[in-house]
Amino acid sequence: MQDFTAILFDLDGTLVDTAPDLAFALNSLLEEQGKSILPYETIRPIASNGADGLLELGFGSSDHDDLLPTLRERLLAIYQDNISRQSKLFGGMNEVLSALEQANITWGIITNKPAFLTDPLVKNLALHHRARCVVSGDTTPYSKPHPAPMMHACQLINVPPERCIYIGDAARDIEAGKNANMRTVAALYGYVGESDNPDNWQADAHINHPSEILQWI
Repeated sequence: MQDFTAILFDLDGTLVDTAPDLAFALNSLLEEQGKSILPYETIRPIASNGADGLLELGFGSSDHDDLLPTLRERLLAIYQDNISRQSKLFGGMNEVLSALEQANITWGIITNKPAFLTDPLVKNLALHHRARCVVSGDTTPYSKPHPAPMMHACQLINVPPERCIYIGDAARDIEAGKNANMRTVAALYGYVGESDNPDNWQADAHINHPSEILQWI
């Protein structure tokens, strides 16, 4: 992997630990609906699955179909109001980003999170001036695992995909990277659930801590 010139990151569960604020939003909604809150440990592995995954976890897959649009809207509103309440870079990640910047290695973000949530989070964490690109789930007509967001990021940073490494914590991240002809790294420190099997994702490498990225510099 030594001939790369850019590293691109998934956001939730890879670059930023957003699970505490997503859990807060879900549990706040559950309380509003008169339901019992869920342990953080139960919510964390679902944090990369977006609003629909959180709602399925909290309310079931079919019991609240009629209320689903309303519940989704309310969940996103609560989350938007608390988007950087506790969210922060994963431990060691700021050192990684600083090292990339010092080595003139381009880095950016490709996420399935919609822009109205991505942009304030990235800004609140003071990453908007550091990331060379921020591609959200609705930046292109398709989201991961489709390669369109990946190719768009490459155009923004002017780096061909074969010279990019994409790091993510979900199967769709690795699939998206491979679909775009990028090299891929599975972030096992992220929101990997018990039912996930990263060995089957066919990533080029696995890491257990952000600091392992520095071994490539």
